[in-house]
Amino acid sequence: MADQAGGKPFLQFSNVKKTYDHKTLVVKDFNLEVAQGEFITLLGPSGSGKTTCLMMLAGFEDVTSGEILINGRSVTSIAPYQRNIGMVFQQYALFPHMTLRENLAYPLKIRKQPKEQIRAKVEEYLALVELQDFGGRYPGQLSGGQRQRVALARALIFAPDIVLMDEPLGALDKKLREQMQFEIKRLHEQLGFTVIYVTHDQTEALTMSDRIAVFENGIVQQCAPPDVLYERPANLFVADFIGESNKLKGVIETVGSDTVGVRLEDGSKVDTLKANCTEVGLPTMVSVRPEKLTFTDRLGSAGNQVKARFITRHYVGEYIRYHFETADGTELVVKNLNDSSAPQLSAKDEVALAWLPQDSQALDRPAVSAAP
Repeated sequence: MADQAGGKPFLQFSNVKKTYDHKTLVVKDFNLEVAQGEFITLLGPSGSGKTTCLMMLAGFEDVTSGEILINGRSVTSIAPYQRNIGMVFQQYALFPHMTLRENLAYPLKIRKQPKEQIRAKVEEYLALVELQDFGGRYPGQLSGGQRQRVALARALIFAPDIVLMDEPLGALDKKLREQMQFEIKRLHEQLGFTVIYVTHDQTEALTMSDRIAVFENGIVQQCAPPDVLYERPANLFVADFIGESNKLKGVIETVGSDTVGVRLEDGSKVDTLKANCTEVGLPTMVSVRPEKLTFTDRLGSAGNQVKARFITRHYVGEYIRYHFETADGTELVVKNLNDSSAPQLSAKDEVALAWLPQDSQALDRPAVSAAP
């Protein structure tokens, strides 16, 4: 995505690679273009390369090859303090011996801003994070959420070009984490700063991001808006990592313009959208989300159908999870709203489950990249 003003990306990773031992690449040919004001999340399991990319952008890790540009200027070889980047960490990184006002004033003092300007800016940002009555307190006198709000204000107060956030909410409990997600989005929308956010929490990424880059083994498997990523995963890794997915084994039997026909292991044929598996004769997995899978009486004769035996159900509050098993042992999960439509089933009841072709895809594992 390019910056609308100049037609060029505000931030660009171009063919960036990283190795620590000159043998194994932990980041393999990373390319990403970010528009000014975008909220981009780097998402992936531990060791997938997402934090390494963040550290290279910050200047805390060297780039093995490739280039990083901010606003058209290469920052690959310049010192971290010259990059005008703000950072928010999981552990807050506040000075414990300084009050909140002193913590917020610090980045302005080292930039030699006038005292009156510093004083006004500190009060402005304390109010921005709704801590205007806490300026004289020390970090140890605050809750975890309050400390993270101070850390966020300190990262923003000197007007950085980009704000980097490395698992900033990882130390918070679930309720506070959700509150801080909305707090960060509120500030992002209000101030319009550019964010590169690192997390392994899929829900957090889907909730907060304009786009998400999904990493595995140093490679971006897919970079897309949250709804595209969830509804149209590029391969089985993305489908499994983002949310939950039912998978039915089969072989590609027919290929159309937008869909493929798949012969499942139980002999039934289903139609599904094309993805990264489109050749007749290739083995594939038909991926369908649990909330898209339903009971045949709700779809009538439309859509795909498979027979399955009811195993158990789990009450989750707002919805109920139904677990089924097909004749070949494949487990299927159906999510049904906890309302009057929730069916009552007994153990070993055989039912027909259904879904629409546009709610599934024929997927394969991502190709493995060549060695460095």
